[in-house]
Amino acid sequence: MTIYGVALLAFCFLVGKLMGTLLGVLLGVNGDVGGVGFAMVLLMSINLYLKDKNWVKGESKQGILFWSKMYLPVIVAMAATQNVNAAMSGGSIAIIVGIVATAVCFLLVPIIAKIGKK
Repeated sequence: MTIYGVALLAFCFLVGKLMGTLLGVLLGVNGDVGGVGFAMVLLMSINLYLKDKNWVKGESKQGILFWSKMYLPVIVAMAATQNVNAAMSGGSIAIIVGIVATAVCFLLVPIIAKIGKK
C-alpha cells in the first residue's frame, strides 16, 4: 500500500529536518543545515533495513519503493531553490564553495564507482 511509503517518507523528512535544525543550532547558523541529506540517508537506510529483514512484502513494498523514488527529485528541487536564493544573497563565497564542492564530487565519482566491483 502506498500509505506505508508516505508514512516512511514523512517520518524520514521530519527526523531529517530536526537533525538539520539541531546541527544548525550547534553550528550557530540560523536555519536547517543538511536536513534534506539526513532525511535521504535515513530513508535509504530504513528501506534497505526493511528489505534485508523481509518485513515488507507485496503492495507495501511497492508503496515504499514508489515514494523512495519520488522523494529524491522533489526534495532536491526544493533544496536547489533554497540554495540558489542563499547563493544570490551570500556573495562570492557561496559561488566558490559551490565550485569546490562540485569539483570534489567529480573527483570522487571514480572512487565510488569502484566500490562494489570485484
